Amino acid sequence: MMTTRPIDGDDARDLLRQMQTIRAFETRIESLFKDGELPGFVHSCAGQEAIAVGVCRQLTSADYITSTHRGHGHAIAKGIALDAIFAELYGKEAGTCHGRGGSMHVADFSIGMLGANGIVGGGFGIAVGAAFAIGYQQRPDVAVCFFGDGAANKGTFHEALNFAGVHDLPVVFVCENNRYAQFTDASATTAVTDISVRAASYGIVGESIDGNDLLAVIDSAERAIDRARAGDGPTLINMATYRHSGHYVGDAEEYRKRGDVQANREQNDPIARFTVRVVAEGLLTDSDVAAVHATVDAQIDAAHAFAVGAPFPDPADAMRDVFTEGAAR
Repeated sequence: MMTTRPIDGDDARDLLRQMQTIRAFETRIESLFKDGELPGFVHSCAGQEAIAVGVCRQLTSADYITSTHRGHGHAIAKGIALDAIFAELYGKEAGTCHGRGGSMHVADFSIGMLGANGIVGGGFGIAVGAAFAIGYQQRPDVAVCFFGDGAANKGTFHEALNFAGVHDLPVVFVCENNRYAQFTDASATTAVTDISVRAASYGIVGESIDGNDLLAVIDSAERAIDRARAGDGPTLINMATYRHSGHYVGDAEEYRKRGDVQANREQNDPIARFTVRVVAEGLLTDSDVAAVHATVDAQIDAAHAFAVGAPFPDPADAMRDVFTEGAAR
């Protein structure tokens, strides 16, 4: 049952801006990577924007999130600066991790973004540890752990949710269920594909929603985060979504039917669905939508130009942050 407070025109504009910023960023990054301008490896979250924006809308800079190898959207929704994340992907000193993390390890502790993670399921223990610290320090904050359906079958999933349930920790587990663990359909690896039913095993609340419906995401996340802040323990939310691209940029996608991918892009795009809805309800006009897109494109252009012109780290600092200051080398 939807309980979210109604949104107005300003809310609609800001939510659209956030989702479109993530989409435009991922589109630009994919193009740059294909052109050989970016180092490293890139995993796009295009098609999953509603989850990042809808969940992070409920959070403050004091709240924590942990992310995945597909984490650009979470980072941007949590408030990471476009200049900084662009520079990080270019390996520049001005990046959030001074060019040392790259695409799969973007982090910014100043806004509670505890890091994307190249290890599948690597964020579970970090999020639970952060939530334990919040409880120990008697703070009103929460931790959110984003993970994919593939990570739900890792041992760390069970360990983290069991510990969180035992201690009633202020943590929300958000499964971005895009149906594929790298190249494998969930039906081939997961006996019960509704991940939320596992919550009962840990004595916590579980819920399954349409993760491409932004307002449904906001509603579910709001209730879960409010429960966590009130000391009522963790929640596990299964959010059904679909990534537009392959597992990584350049993936041949032999494991997915072309028609299925195209149908999802055309019929279940979270940005298109939200846009149609807010225009139909009179919250935004077509001109408003076009203006949002133009503003976002200009911001992406500016951030890209900043990253290209920013200096690389000084090679003399290569060992900086590798060892604790003063530790033996």
